[in-house]
Amino acid sequence: PFPMKSLPGFRSGSAGLTRLGPAPRGYWPLFVLFFYILSPIPYCIARRLVDDTDATSNACKELAIFLTTGIVVSAFGLPIVFARAELIYWGACALVLTGNTVIFATILGFFLVFGSNDDFSWQQW
Repeated sequence: PFPMKSLPGFRSGSAGLTRLGPAPRGYWPLFVLFFYILSPIPYCIARRLVDDTDATSNACKELAIFLTTGIVVSAFGLPIVFARAELIYWGACALVLTGNTVIFATILGFFLVFGSNDDFSWQQW
């Protein structure tokens, strides 16, 4: 369905969009790179701690999804705050938001492809 060769290309392309944006007024938009690193961590920790055999909703997994959502929303909000404070131009903000969309779509695609327990296990890593 989804060619796995294109995932690294999406990541490098969106990192390029993030780097193109900040040139004239500094490198403030590069702070969103921290959000890229932090976003999968809560869900990965919850997957390690939670037993998936239980069919009911789990509070640990729900908290992890909530924290991940907060990180993603913050990654989209930070460039807008920087643009409103005139630390970056609005064009740079648009480039960073485009890069955010691509990066988070790539992270979501990774978890959709490798997240099922059919023939892949996180214990192999």
